[in-house]
Amino acid sequence: MQTVEENTTTKKPKKSLLPIISERHEHRDIISRLPTEWSTWPQDKSSCNSIARKPSKMPDRFRKRKLKWPKRPVVFISDPHADATAFEASLIASGVVQQKKAGLRHLKLTKTGRKTEIIIGGDCLDKGPSNLSLLRSVKHLYKLDARVTLLAGNHDLRLLMGLLALKSSKHNIGNQHFFVRMGKKVVPLFKEVFEEYLEGTKWDKKIPDEDTCRKILFPDDKWFKEFPYHAAGILTAEGVEREVHKMHNKANSFEQHCHTVGLSLRHVYAAALQCQKLFLHKKGEFNWFFRKMRLVEKRGSFLFLHAGLDDAMGELLLKNGTSYANKAFHRNLKHMDLFGFYYSSIANTFRTKYRDVDLPLTERGVNAVHKAGIHFVVQGHINRQEGQRIAIKKGLIHIEADITLDEHSRQREGLLGFGIGATLINKKQGLIGISCDYPTAKVLKPTELSAIYG
Repeated sequence: MQTVEENTTTKKPKKSLLPIISERHEHRDIISRLPTEWSTWPQDKSSCNSIARKPSKMPDRFRKRKLKWPKRPVVFISDPHADATAFEASLIASGVVQQKKAGLRHLKLTKTGRKTEIIIGGDCLDKGPSNLSLLRSVKHLYKLDARVTLLAGNHDLRLLMGLLALKSSKHNIGNQHFFVRMGKKVVPLFKEVFEEYLEGTKWDKKIPDEDTCRKILFPDDKWFKEFPYHAAGILTAEGVEREVHKMHNKANSFEQHCHTVGLSLRHVYAAALQCQKLFLHKKGEFNWFFRKMRLVEKRGSFLFLHAGLDDAMGELLLKNGTSYANKAFHRNLKHMDLFGFYYSSIANTFRTKYRDVDLPLTERGVNAVHKAGIHFVVQGHINRQEGQRIAIKKGLIHIEADITLDEHSRQREGLLGFGIGATLINKKQGLIGISCDYPTAKVLKPTELSAIYG
């Protein structure tokens, strides 16, 4: 656990800036793992906190721009990655729900929760202990009539692309690789689906043999020869090389990962067909999941998304706004040009890490974003082991809010138990980052944030 830097003052205010969690028995384990004090946001070489104290040194594009707060308080929780316990604990920690009794989905909205928008920053699926429970926990929020905004994450969309690819022609070079491209992190979902819906049934009656399933699921040799030509002019040379290299690795390892958890390719194919029923059919239990997704949402001067922006998306937001971007996102999904969608500016929004292989964000795009009234990008996608971080990337302020919630990732990273945390944004308290992995809540008060814009 990181310690607070020496130049960061820690104090307990007269009126706490932290959410108030009730002392109910069900909440005590959560309370014991959360910080009880707050500090001004820790400084590092990319932190806006140091700049906020010296607004005169801000670049001209930041200064003299009026900061607009969201109309209602926002709680941002990103990348729960199939850990329903961590997700619900984070909701409780943010003060928007209370747990009526032990166990999942025994929640009720608090007074604060009824006034707050809960934005889920994407990546609900993969990695964690229970994909299905996490989806049901999200659905429970809708049943409570909570104000929920669900953003698209790369792991979520990879499942959709894989399921849609099974429905497309095997001869389609652009689509053929999307199933195996999901990789090992989707295998636990298939195992969950098989065990809950298919085990003990005559699931194998219409499922072909192992070799045939392999041909259905995997890209063939022709794909590796033809894909570089198919992608030329759409992906960069580095992007094409990276994609082919990635597919060689995943094609070689995917089947082994399935066998490790006791699944044959027949099991996987049967589970994938069941997932199509669950997620894509009108009466499927999780049909709501992709329908409710949004690509981006703007609240005041804050833009919420999963990963990041590029020049084309910045200009689209300036000229057409977020509603247009979200409509474009859904209309692209309805057309079966998976390749064109996944490597487009739209998909870059939930995939980019501002690498050379990603679509570029330059000064042109940043200027367009600022002209659109966007001054903070609130994102997930980049997991942080010591709580939230504020960084200037490509000349644009990003609030990185993926704080490693799911238990499986935390085990690999040497963190204990499931994660707890949330990012709170509201006009009265400012920006607050709460994480069980940092000794204090990180706070930028409204006056500090407003100082950035003069």
